[in-house]
Amino acid sequence: MQRVLILCTGNSARSQMAEGLLRHLAGNRYEVHSAGTKPGIVRPEAIAVMREIGIDITSHHSKHVDEFAGQPFDYVLTVCDNANENCPVYPAGTRRLHRTFPDPAGVQGPDKKRLEAFRDVRNQLSSYLATFPPAAY
Repeated sequence: MQRVLILCTGNSARSQMAEGLLRHLAGNRYEVHSAGTKPGIVRPEAIAVMREIGIDITSHHSKHVDEFAGQPFDYVLTVCDNANENCPVYPAGTRRLHRTFPDPAGVQGPDKKRLEAFRDVRNQLSSYLATFPPAAY
């Protein structure tokens, strides 16, 4: 089974949603993990918008990328520029893919506005991951 690590800064929203989405989309084709360069806590908004599409990430917790040091991965996906710039080096053969997504955790305002930002990013991640791995690989 191929292994995938998805990285962002806080491992609180984007990478957590991507982990849940890829696990759902790929079934048992991939072992999927996520981590952050400065982990926080999984955002309740991320849990809520994933629940809306039938994916439960309530058991997820934020992890530091160092927890995966020395482990082999077939793919490392960075979903924010900060993680891409601060991503550790992985062994030869690891395919690094980068695409930045807006940080929904940075959106201020009423619940409705924040949830909409999380939904937008969830949908963007879903479209991106629907074609994983890219044809070039």
